[in-house]
Amino acid sequence: MSLKRVVVKPYDRYKFEVYEDFSYQIELKENEFISGVVPKGYTTDGASIPRIFWCFYPPYKSEYFSACVLHDYLCSRAMHETSIKEAYKRADLVFYKHLRLLNVNFVTCFIFYHWVDKFHKLKCYFKGWK
Repeated sequence: MSLKRVVVKPYDRYKFEVYEDFSYQIELKENEFISGVVPKGYTTDGASIPRIFWCFYPPYKSEYFSACVLHDYLCSRAMHETSIKEAYKRADLVFYKHLRLLNVNFVTCFIFYHWVDKFHKLKCYFKGWK
């Protein structure tokens, strides 16, 4: 499987716009894939990391930026799914798998995955989404 990186251009102070369609295919489990396209024109803020942690994990670091763009896209589409909670869970798993495909170190993958997973569980709990 070939892995390409997302191509973006500056959009606003802390936002980027996808410059060309970004297609992806990620294996979730053995012989179970998720694939699609992040369309040209989609805007993202990269990794939504609190500013206090930017010295450790810059939000625009090329090492994991493609995974962050894909995760943002899947999360934005979660609101249109039958089960928002399941859509977030799938987006978080895709995020983790994509980070691993990009050879991001295990500690960073672990921290990022568990942070977004806990955030989405709390968000679903407080909003009453199933």
